[in-house]
Amino acid sequence: MALTLNPEQLPDYIGKEVGVSDWLTVDQERINQFAEATGDHQYIHVDPERAAATPFGSTIAHGFLTMSLMVLMGYEGSTKLENTVMGINYGFDKLRFINPVKVNSKIRGRFKLLGAEEKKPKHYLLKHEVTVEIEGEEKPALIAEWLGMTVVG
Repeated sequence: MALTLNPEQLPDYIGKEVGVSDWLTVDQERINQFAEATGDHQYIHVDPERAAATPFGSTIAHGFLTMSLMVLMGYEGSTKLENTVMGINYGFDKLRFINPVKVNSKIRGRFKLLGAEEKKPKHYLLKHEVTVEIEGEEKPALIAEWLGMTVVG
């Protein structure tokens, strides 16, 4: 569940976990659709028979697919501001792929607010540390420092 704050409350939450998304299953259909959208048809993603012979033992999600799913996870787990007009993806300060996401794994995002700055009136640059966890795995799929500009009305 996402945390909704008044902008004046932001300093109180710096360095704290602000939300965790629901679990999301990464199935072969989603992986194939991402391969179609990006043109990345490497066999470790789309050919279950060949991928079974790799050290992964199955197909795996594209790292960029896992990263892209942070958008969906963010709706459920990142900081929201009251009276938000729009949010703008501002990029990443850091992104590391740590552990592959095997087909049919469940992942979720854990969000910690690292920073919040009013760049101009009613425009807040928020930095979240996002850890994408894999159910049943010790190591996460990825860890990122994600920037987003939130415009409030």
